[in-house]
Amino acid sequence: MGKIKAAILGSGNIGTDLMYKILKTDGAMELALMAGIDPESEGLKRAAEAGISTTDRGIDGVLETEDIRIVFDATSAKAHMAHAPRLKEAGIIAIDLTPAAVGPYVVPAINLGDHLEVDNVNMISCSGQATTPLVYAVNRIAPVKYSEIIATISSVSVGPGTRQNLDEFTMTTANACQKIGGADTARAVPIINSAEPPIMMNNTVYAVLHKEADEAAVLESIGKMVADVQRYVPGYRLKAKPYIDVRHTPWGELPTVIILNEVEGAGDFFPNYAGNLDIMTAAAQQVGEQFASHLLKKGGVIV
Repeated sequence: MGKIKAAILGSGNIGTDLMYKILKTDGAMELALMAGIDPESEGLKRAAEAGISTTDRGIDGVLETEDIRIVFDATSAKAHMAHAPRLKEAGIIAIDLTPAAVGPYVVPAINLGDHLEVDNVNMISCSGQATTPLVYAVNRIAPVKYSEIIATISSVSVGPGTRQNLDEFTMTTANACQKIGGADTARAVPIINSAEPPIMMNNTVYAVLHKEADEAAVLESIGKMVADVQRYVPGYRLKAKPYIDVRHTPWGELPTVIILNEVEGAGDFFPNYAGNLDIMTAAAQQVGEQFASHLLKKGGVIV
């Protein structure tokens, strides 16, 4: 059979950048539809110019289009809560780019192939995609008692949808650092920076360990993880060499891994400084391709 047909639900910035990433990739997935609710949105106009079918009827337009097997939901957490059961009933796989967390969390560098039989997966958040791999990299060598991530992103790269979802953003990101990253407890702190010129996405990760660990092994694990993420986000990098420092914590003096990370976008639609948005769409595209390949092997059947 041919490629698996996919649709993007949400014609805003995230949906538009994702469109360009899918179009430049010759894989198992074909972008067949861009859906929005504003007929004058730039995303729908750009999709039409690129030869992609469009609809301004949102989820209804998606469900009325034949042969769609995968939908990327780039709307909002509240909207996805309403979309999820309708997509499930239609037998369509939902790749959720909102913090709704209806389905299991997915980070391509960690568990890309673990949830290919489910019908809804969650891409967590931009900081979740950027920092969960780093917590996981530490935890697989030395168990993490507590992780705290501070995500600093440019104000101009934070749209109204993200601002409305900040509460879900912090909860979902912290949960991912526990459920996927492996930390016993976790906290996520977003900082929206209005500096001009706009800054790139910067993340600070603190991973408090239960006990002393082999620093060389921890650093090697972090380096390998950075290389894994760079396969789909080339601008993902460390800003400095990570290190372990004994610090005062609520549990006493404990070794703490400190990691400084920066994410530069690919410039497909967003400016390069908007790495926070770019890492979400790059990760989602990777997950979509994996689902499409899996469906092709099964003859296109969704179980």
